[in-house]
Amino acid sequence: MNVDLKLLKNLISKRGDEIEESVAGTGYLVKTVVGVGTFLLDNEGDYDLLTAKQKVVFEKFLKPLLDKPRR
Repeated sequence: MNVDLKLLKNLISKRGDEIEESVAGTGYLVKTVVGVGTFLLDNEGDYDLLTAKQKVVFEKFLKPLLDKPRR
């Protein structure tokens, strides 16, 4: 899977409110989602390096926000 690093960096650094909204009430922590995003940025978007749990976090929270048109 190719992760758009520019979009991911923008999401993590400038769209934190959207991450908070998506995580609210799920039992997940915002810092967990941001941590997975940061890990991907640090590893040039290599999705295959993620653990199974990290992949769940990415698919559940980050991917929908990356696919969503920016407001």
